[in-house]
Amino acid sequence: MKAQTLDSQTETGGIASRLIKSKKWIAAMLFILAGLWLDSIVPTIEIAWVCNILLLTIYLFVFEIVEVDVAAISIMVLLGLSDFLAPVMGLQQGLVDTTHLFDGFASNAVISIIAVIIIGAGLDKTGIMGRVAVGILKIGGNTENRVIPIISASVGIISSFMQNVGAAALFLPVVARISARTGILMSRLLMPMGFTAILGGTMTMVGSSPLILLNDLIATSNKTLDASQQMEAFQLFDVTPVGIALVVTGILYFVIAGRYVLPANENDVATRSSSTLSYFHKVYGLRYFISELVVLKESSLIGKKLDDIEEQYRIRIVAIKRPGSVSMIGPGTIDRDTEISAEMVLGVVADPDNIAHFVETFDLKQRRMLRSFADDLSALKSGIAEVVIPPGSNLIGKTAREVWLRKTYGLALIGLHRQGKTLGEGDEIRDIPFLAGDALVVHTPWDALQRIEKDKNFVVVTTEYPHEELRPQKVTWAALFFALALSLILFTETRLSIALLTGAIGMILSGVLNIEEAYEAVSWKTVFLLASLIPLGLAVETSGTARWIADYVIQHVGDMPIWVIQSSIAVLATFFTLVMSNVGATVLLVPLAVNIAIGVGASPALFALTVAIATSNSFLIPTHQVNALIMGPAGYSVRDFMRAGSIMTILFLVVSIVMLNLVF
Repeated sequence: MKAQTLDSQTETGGIASRLIKSKKWIAAMLFILAGLWLDSIVPTIEIAWVCNILLLTIYLFVFEIVEVDVAAISIMVLLGLSDFLAPVMGLQQGLVDTTHLFDGFASNAVISIIAVIIIGAGLDKTGIMGRVAVGILKIGGNTENRVIPIISASVGIISSFMQNVGAAALFLPVVARISARTGILMSRLLMPMGFTAILGGTMTMVGSSPLILLNDLIATSNKTLDASQQMEAFQLFDVTPVGIALVVTGILYFVIAGRYVLPANENDVATRSSSTLSYFHKVYGLRYFISELVVLKESSLIGKKLDDIEEQYRIRIVAIKRPGSVSMIGPGTIDRDTEISAEMVLGVVADPDNIAHFVETFDLKQRRMLRSFADDLSALKSGIAEVVIPPGSNLIGKTAREVWLRKTYGLALIGLHRQGKTLGEGDEIRDIPFLAGDALVVHTPWDALQRIEKDKNFVVVTTEYPHEELRPQKVTWAALFFALALSLILFTETRLSIALLTGAIGMILSGVLNIEEAYEAVSWKTVFLLASLIPLGLAVETSGTARWIADYVIQHVGDMPIWVIQSSIAVLATFFTLVMSNVGATVLLVPLAVNIAIGVGASPALFALTVAIATSNSFLIPTHQVNALIMGPAGYSVRDFMRAGSIMTILFLVVSIVMLNLVF
């Protein structure tokens, strides 16, 4: 029967694999036919080649023939080879000047991303972002529908005053911590955060590069217009109603439809934490649950010592917090003689059934989620570990009670495994003398476990845990250089990359990060993805492809109602921003939109603003800096973006067009 089932599963898997391959081949044929059709209508062979390379890029991205960064690098190499193959391709010269092929690696956008990731890592290293995460959890709880709106609204507001990729990078460690503490997958949180960071850039005239650039483009266009057609520059908050509507739409979209469109990628912090607990349950047969209990004023637990209750009720108290004081966890803090007082908060590790019995017996309040210990007992700060007593250890023959294991080493013993048998709470494990080879199951802060690794009395078996060295003493330096970078962006004309690099290098020189940590923080997949796509955008512009596409579209909608023409411009801007930089799309389309508006009797300022807003409609594929930034940490695929981004793209177009016409 098992063999038949296995054969059936193998056959099913083979059929599914063949179907996927068939779909890819069918799609390839359709893309080839689309390329041949374009070849028949384009005016020049240069435009024909660029259009075909665009189709190839989209095909590679959508069907993930190779990794997206590999696909982007391959397209860059293909553009470079066009210089060598120009005679064969029927070209006078290559599609891209090879002396500028690698300019993307030194572009303002890519350098800005590298710098802002380093700044975010520096802030996280000092613990600032951890405190932000705790604050969000206190307000939003631990459910998707409550956490997502708070994270998204926070990012949206911040990105309205700084580059959206900067806001997203700053919140990346916050989301990672929230994921670890709540068990919500990062893949369920990062996309709403990233999309809202992009949407937040439409809330002010300094929120995104296209809006920053818009007034300069308007001034340039005014030089060629009659006095009656002159456009006024937009003020800082003129676009705020439009931006707020878009941000609210994005938040509501994920709250309502998130369960259907957000992927559930299992390879993240929350799942690894869950699998660790499953490991101890499978190997040792021990179930653990971390809970936060409040001692009420009328509780009979008041006045008792930990030693009076832990063994009897099969619980282990690993952290305490008295009213008005900081939480106590780890070496040198709590011990068996610690007395319980009114309104004390207890961090308890035990079997869920034992916790329930303990709560009922002493009339305690059990919180639904960690609040006082949201940071200290998070998966990033502490957890269950496995430690072995080696031959030659000074602890052999001694008990956990004798050596004050919890107070001295920060190891709260909750299980002891010896000769194939596991003992837990209630089996007097703290009164059993240690033998060489004993495996101790302990709850411990990770920084304490790091110190234990250097202690010859123990051999630490658990190796995959967060080795996080926070530097809270550097918080002043981190805040100073972050404020400096932000001030240069908001109040000076300093180039964005230089302003952010100032903050990044300040983090390194002041010791907030060392240079190795800075290198490790950068997502090089993101860097190569964006830098390799920039030459494609250059080819689209310099070959005349962009202008031909624009003219072709407008030619077919020029006689329609004004709102249809405006919508067509927005769709055109959306397409261009997916295949080239949003700045390039804005520079190309704003003059065209102004001329079209004048020709059809519409407001040129409104059409120009439509372009600058629509170039933020970048949700379908991970070509936007923010989408590229979150793709790796959440394990997203291009299909994930297309599933969630397709609806968001349509909502963006509808809401933005409606709001632009209502406000202006």
